[in-house]
Amino acid sequence: MFPVVVQTLSVTAPVFAMLFLGVVLRRVGWIDAAFVNTASALVFKGTMPTLMFISILKADLNTALQPALLGYFVLATIATFAVAWGWAIWRCPRVERGVYVQGAFRGNNGIVGLALAASLYGDYGLSAGSVLAGVVILLYNSLSALILALYSAGARPDARAILLSIARNPLIIGVVSAIPFAYWQVGLPGWLMTSGQYFAQMTLPLALICIGATLSLAALRDSSGIALSSSLMKMVWLPLMATLGAWACGFRGAELGILFLYFASPTAAASFVMARAVDANHQLAATIIVITTLMAALSINAGLFLLGGLGWI
Repeated sequence: MFPVVVQTLSVTAPVFAMLFLGVVLRRVGWIDAAFVNTASALVFKGTMPTLMFISILKADLNTALQPALLGYFVLATIATFAVAWGWAIWRCPRVERGVYVQGAFRGNNGIVGLALAASLYGDYGLSAGSVLAGVVILLYNSLSALILALYSAGARPDARAILLSIARNPLIIGVVSAIPFAYWQVGLPGWLMTSGQYFAQMTLPLALICIGATLSLAALRDSSGIALSSSLMKMVWLPLMATLGAWACGFRGAELGILFLYFASPTAAASFVMARAVDANHQLAATIIVITTLMAALSINAGLFLLGGLGWI
């Protein structure tokens, strides 16, 4: 059993070390809010779309593009969204429901989930994770825009605006534009691939440092019961339900491991940006991000340990 613990820590420790490195760098003044804003924009608009493009371009789509895996992920994501929404209607004040639901279902899969999948399963994890990330982006942006539009004074449920925001998303563009190249096996010049890989390799460390730099202990001190409830929903109850459902559907090994990592990832930092943009309670959104990110170091390790001990992954 001890080797399982060592393997689990070897997967998660580098990711969370980069997160907490961001905390330290911000505290000692080596990076500031301006750096975080600029670096986050670079990751979102440039390096991450490039990483996804190259990952899919190099992927064997017959292996990485698995309809059953993608189909289950879509259905499970919609189901967890519905569960979080139903709980919020029952337990949360109306004004907080949009932020609560977004925090409870929207994982940081493009960064944390993808990093852990690549660390645990190598090229297959990166390829399958990148394909899943494309689905994630589509689902999360659509469902988040819907729930915030319904419960936030600064937004309106405008279907055209939602569709436009999805179509203009750089991550979606990176994924969709790569599929024809991968499907027809269109190669790029060697120098261009090498330069692209240099650029793409900045994605995960830079993004993780930026997330760490946004963490605030003050937000933790100001956390409310609503934030804690949403965080427990995100890190414990919904991953448990979705992972057991995947196991019941016959997923095992790397497929089940990747699904678990994606369902168990902490709340995405983008949820704060979206909440602020529609005049929702962005402080609550920030608190949920902080709590789930700190919880992830324990819950993801525990989940991998348990799944490995059961021989499911």
